[in-house]
Amino acid sequence: MYLHKVEGPRSVTLPDGSVLTRADLPPADTRRWVASRKVIVVRGVLYGLISLSEAKKRYGISDEEFNSWVSAVAEHGIDALKVTALKKYRQPKGEDE
Repeated sequence: MYLHKVEGPRSVTLPDGSVLTRADLPPADTRRWVASRKVIVVRGVLYGLISLSEAKKRYGISDEEFNSWVSAVAEHGIDALKVTALKKYRQPKGEDE
């Protein structure tokens, strides 16, 4: 069995005790971003499995897009990443609570 050399860890243990590996990350050519794929990338970056710069390069996402995923999960949970929930969880610009 041959392992490819990669920067950083091959797996990380999440606070809930589950293990996230590089094999769990979405493929680099992902075009359909469902909530479950977004949250795996967010967790991978936040827990050190993959760097933010590597994730941006690999998936073609911007800082703004990644940061919006992180804030949506932090504020409302994984359901906030669903496209069908955009109106429910995101405020229009300029409106305060």
